[in-house]
Amino acid sequence: MTSNLIVLGVTWFVVFLFSTTLHEAGHALAAYRLGDATAYHGGQVSLSPLPHIRRAPIGMVVIPLLTFMMSRGGWMMGWANAPYDPLWAHRHPRRAAVMALAGPAANLLLTVLAGLAIKAGLAAGVYQVPAEISLTAVTAATGHGLAAAAVTPLSILFSLNLILFVFNLLPLPPLDGSTAIALLMPADLARRYQMFLYQPMFSFLGLFVAWQIFNPLLRPVLFFAWGLLYPGIG
Repeated sequence: MTSNLIVLGVTWFVVFLFSTTLHEAGHALAAYRLGDATAYHGGQVSLSPLPHIRRAPIGMVVIPLLTFMMSRGGWMMGWANAPYDPLWAHRHPRRAAVMALAGPAANLLLTVLAGLAIKAGLAAGVYQVPAEISLTAVTAATGHGLAAAAVTPLSILFSLNLILFVFNLLPLPPLDGSTAIALLMPADLARRYQMFLYQPMFSFLGLFVAWQIFNPLLRPVLFFAWGLLYPGIG
């Protein structure tokens, strides 16, 4: 393993921890504001990754590092979760749906902020369209210094949070999008739907289907996002 790959891995891991922490803190804060203090008392309303790592060490540490090594530095994925009261969710399915949307909303916010930073760098002349766009090279520096050092973290922040946003919105259990559908249902139907979601078998099936459809979905999403950054590129 080269020193460049180690630096890239550390960068991916720092961005992953920050992005996942904000995602779960979004869930926890929304639940707290809407009447469920379970995650709040568990310490998940926090921008520190430590409470989230303690709750899901495999998903927050082991799997991200393994996926990075298996992809040979191409990407990193993992998971975390914020606890909530299922009785609260059953009584208030629409509140639970808003809680579910808060996590992807945090990832969308980070994607937009990273994109705005890249656009600002383009306007200032410190960034340019890279010769080849990838997850770790969404933009390129025109010179050296702080802006150049921020190219890789900004690129990963943009790419990873876009991936997390889209993947988590897939309407398949146990992803956030499956719970968010309750916003479109009458309360009684939403409660019955939630009972369906609690079945472990459907969660395993949902994850399997999600991975199958996400790969072909990701490419057009990335091209669309890159097109927003660089209008007119091929």
